[in-house]
Amino acid sequence: MSGAARSREAELAARQQQLLIRSAELRVTLAHQSQTLQGPLALADQAVSSVHWLRSHPQWPLGALLLLAVLRPRRALVWAGRLWWGWGLYQRTRSWLARGERKAP
Repeated sequence: MSGAARSREAELAARQQQLLIRSAELRVTLAHQSQTLQGPLALADQAVSSVHWLRSHPQWPLGALLLLAVLRPRRALVWAGRLWWGWGLYQRTRSWLARGERKAP
């Protein structure tokens, strides 16, 4: 093996060592920065779990709504109107966004 080849091999080994050190530093930085997201992500996980539970146990929210309608009929009607308006807003927004996605190249 010539001196130039050994020199090139030594350069490559040094570069590899530098890259390994940089990679380790980046992993530590990423781990530290990702701790900031743990709270919001845990909250999102809990919300998703709650939605899954509500979908698999619909009798509980329906029972609560029925109880509200029996005990406070006027309040139930007010909330029904608000929910109906919110559902319509959701549907309009969803269709508006879908139209926008179709137009995008």
